Amino acid sequence: MSEKLIFSGHETFHCKNLWLKKGYDFVKNEGKFTDEACIDLGVGRNMVSSIRFWLKAFGIIDLKTEKTTEFANFLFDENVGYDKYLEDETSLWLLHYYLIVTNYSSIYSIIFNSFRKLKPEFDKSNFITYIEEIDSSINQNTLSKDYSVFLRTYDSKDSNNKEDSFSGIFSDLELIHEVKKKEGTSKFSVSNNKNIAIELILFIILENKNYGLSISFKDLYSDFNSVGNIFAFNNNQLEKKLIEISEKYPYIIYSNEAGIKELQFKKEKPNSFQILKEYYE
Repeated sequence: MSEKLIFSGHETFHCKNLWLKKGYDFVKNEGKFTDEACIDLGVGRNMVSSIRFWLKAFGIIDLKTEKTTEFANFLFDENVGYDKYLEDETSLWLLHYYLIVTNYSSIYSIIFNSFRKLKPEFDKSNFITYIEEIDSSINQNTLSKDYSVFLRTYDSKDSNNKEDSFSGIFSDLELIHEVKKKEGTSKFSVSNNKNIAIELILFIILENKNYGLSISFKDLYSDFNSVGNIFAFNNNQLEKKLIEISEKYPYIIYSNEAGIKELQFKKEKPNSFQILKEYYE
């Protein structure tokens, strides 16, 4: 995970739906991001750079070694990958999670962990102002381009831009909508969050190395990179999901005693990827 703020690198291209699989196969077949990659990937030089960027941003390849990661192999491997062509919406939510926690493109972590809480309705101007308060050295033009790519990545298909070339990889998640009669203003929607698989939520909880056998609702709701932040849950949505997890897994308890809400594991935690396998299988 990158600790510094990173903006740009995408060459102003948002991630196209088939780029991750194409890029994964290219790296798996020992492809190198040189000039020859244009021929192998069938795109121009700028798009090659963009694909490489998105492979890192989504955690498909390791930031240092540029080898494929465990998560990428789980999803995209030609022989054993569980959803090579992203046909299951859960895979999109999974990619959304990795885009945020990998933090190779900082705008996604910032927006979901903090900015959305301050600005339920937002536009490019107040996003740029927010970032400048964090780091005034970042170029406004760079932030403007990142914001535009962010919108194209998430804008739901009910926006004014419905062409396939505009449609982003997360359009179907319907997380962000244009505000009617407020051109240039967007807002978050929580209506589709109820469809998120509880196995994915449990996977994300298990992946957090800071959590012990008892985890407070507050931490799950508002911690940095918590499931509450990643999926923009409201209180009721998250609590309902935690109850569903406790009902499915006998070794997990959701406790709400004397106003203290906790998720508790009665035994050693299971392997996170094994939980995901149960969902896909």
